[in-house]
Amino acid sequence: MVPEPGHRMGSSAPRLALAIAPEGNRAAMRSTPSIAVTGSNGALGSLVAQDLAHLGIAQRLLARTPSKAPDLPDAEVRQFDYGDQSASAEVLDGVEVLFMVSAPEGPRRMDLHRAFIDAASKAGVKHVVYTSFSAASPDAQFTLAREHHATEQYLEDSGVRWTFLRDSFYQDLMPDLAGQDGIIRGPAGEGRFVPVARADVARTAAAVLADPADRVPQ
Repeated sequence: MVPEPGHRMGSSAPRLALAIAPEGNRAAMRSTPSIAVTGSNGALGSLVAQDLAHLGIAQRLLARTPSKAPDLPDAEVRQFDYGDQSASAEVLDGVEVLFMVSAPEGPRRMDLHRAFIDAASKAGVKHVVYTSFSAASPDAQFTLAREHHATEQYLEDSGVRWTFLRDSFYQDLMPDLAGQDGIIRGPAGEGRFVPVARADVARTAAAVLADPADRVPQ
């Protein structure tokens, strides 16, 4: 199920929240736009690419190692790197709708995000679908939620239309976080969270990518 678009949700909301840009020029968006998927050889990006392929949608798969990208019908594979702004702008040429997974955690994460968003804007990308995080905000206690909010803000300021997929922790990772006694421990006190399956995030992303104009709030 695709959540109702057009508003932001907090940490007590359902497993996946959407935040969508205000309505812009719909005429500029074709019903079947050129789509690019980053992280296409990763756990989430590959699922998004497969879902788009099942929908019969042509796409451009962006991967740091092209040989590891999935072999899908109507898909072309291009090499890219978040940190190489000029090369990113080149591979994004002709792309209208972009699925942007967050860069690996690290001290350069925000620099990589800004460089890639600048490249997307320079290339003429019209709509970016970004994998953010639940309750992303500038004063979030969770460090990564603050980084995701900063990326959201940069996208909003870029002038590119956007959709933020504010998903929770991936359910698929939960077994890896548990100790030998089956307990997941962390500095959260009595806090609670509801994880989300990557497959659900991917289906939601594919639905937005396939028809971004339909996700504009009325």
